[in-house]
Order: sequence, then C-alpha cells, then structure tokens
Amino acid sequence: MTHYPIDTGSKPEVTHFFDPATNTFSYVVKDPDSPACAIIDSVLDFDYASGRTSYEHADAIIRHVRENGLEVQWLIETHVHADHLSAAPYIQQAVGGKLGIGEHITTVQETFGKVFNAGTEFRRDGSQFDRLFGDGDRYRIGNLPAVAIHTPGHTPACMSHVIGDAAFVGDTLFMPDAGTARADFPGGDAAVLFDSIQKLLSLPDEVRIFMCHDYGPGGREIAFETTVAEERARNVHVVRMRTERDATLAMPKLILPSLQVNMRAGALPVAEDNGTRYLRIPLDAF
Repeated sequence: MTHYPIDTGSKPEVTHFFDPATNTFSYVVKDPDSPACAIIDSVLDFDYASGRTSYEHADAIIRHVRENGLEVQWLIETHVHADHLSAAPYIQQAVGGKLGIGEHITTVQETFGKVFNAGTEFRRDGSQFDRLFGDGDRYRIGNLPAVAIHTPGHTPACMSHVIGDAAFVGDTLFMPDAGTARADFPGGDAAVLFDSIQKLLSLPDEVRIFMCHDYGPGGREIAFETTVAEERARNVHVVRMRTERDATLAMPKLILPSLQVNMRAGALPVAEDNGTRYLRIPLDAF
C-alpha cells in the first residue's frame, strides 16, 4: 500500500459549518501559525421546488473568513457531490483562493456530460478548476503540510485530503455507527471503496477524521469528527453489507441538480437564448 507523508505534529484549527437541509458539513481549515486557510466542501442553498438559489451558508463562511482576517488559499471539493450544490465560485469571488478537485473529475464529466446531453460547450477536461489533484500530491496551506489521497468507490474522482493531523474524507467514510458511503452511482464500486477505506485506516491512529455528512443514525446527535483508531475498531460496514444496503436506497433528492452544477465546478449552466438557465431532468437515465 502506498505510503503517504502524514505530519501528525501539525494540528490545523478546524471550524465546521452544518447545513441541515442536506446534512452536509463544510469546513474552514486554518494554519495555526498564519492567517492561511482552506475551505472544504461548501454548500449553495437550493430550493428544488422553486429552482431558487441563495447564499445563507456560503455567506456564513465568508463572514467567518473576514471577521477573523483569514487568507483563503484553497477551496477544495472532495468529490462531485450528488446531494448538494457547491458554493465554491461564489466564495472564491468574495475571498479568493484556488479551486481544486481530484484529477479523475474528467471521468465524471465525461459520464454525466453524456447523461445530461451537455453539448460541446461543456468542457470535459477539468479546466473549470484551478488544480486537479493526483494521488499523493502534496501542497501547503500556509505552513501546514497537506496531501491528497485518491479514494474512489463512491465516485471515481473522490479524494481525501489529510492536512496535518486532520483528514477530510468526503463521502468515503461516515461516523463509525453509520459505516460508509453508498457505491451504486455510475462509476461507483463497493470493492474499490473497500480498498480506499483501507488506505484511510492505514493512517496513524491519532489522525482526526472529519465527515462530509452525518444523519444521526438511531436518533443520536449529529456528529462530524472521529479518529482513524475509532473507525478501525467500530465501523459497521464491509463490502457485502455495503452492496446489499445500496440496493435498498433511493437516489439523493438533489442528485440531478447537484451533478449538473458540481461537474462545472459549481457554475450554473449557461443561460439559453431567452436569458434563463435550466437544469435538466433526464428520464429513465438511472
């Protein structure tokens, strides 16, 4: 198994933001020794019934950045989310930073570009993003060392980011009592997900793991942080259980709008000749 350079002596300051409509956590990850920070998995508010977008949760992150005098160096998407729309372009316009995602975004763009008949104007080369991370790529947030780890299975483009002693794993892992992400989307694979999870569980025991989602199984309070040691000891899922459970799950409510926006790096589709932007609903495509 590939060895990743993890510096557990570096401890970023992590501030979480929760969107109860999609059960999504966004994070501001700050270098304790400088104003430098990264924003991970931001959320654009979206009302499906009316088709209206708004910016309550994005504005909360922007306020936090400004009130604390932070310098945004990165806006990171752990993957192309199927359950919420990204607010990264809106936040980037307000406070700066480079927008990054895993290099296998091109696979997702090719797949869903066809599903949504996006046309030749939709580039499938990842060029909507400022940085495409490969497995093992290193970068910094101020003085904080960070490494990107390719963790496919939920989607082909999923990346986990380990920043100092903090790992942001997207949908690859949930809290131990909730198990793992589903692996039944196009390009997903439970066996591949299992291998990706082994990468994460091979990290040092003390590495903090931060969730992208939590649904409070069994009625417990919503939680967002655990450790490698706790996941290794208590996570409830194995490949067989994951595959069998996926067969019982409905598609996420916002999968169709989310994919169309997030495969474009959070940009809305181009307006048509009447000046209106449209999201498509492909019939019988899934």
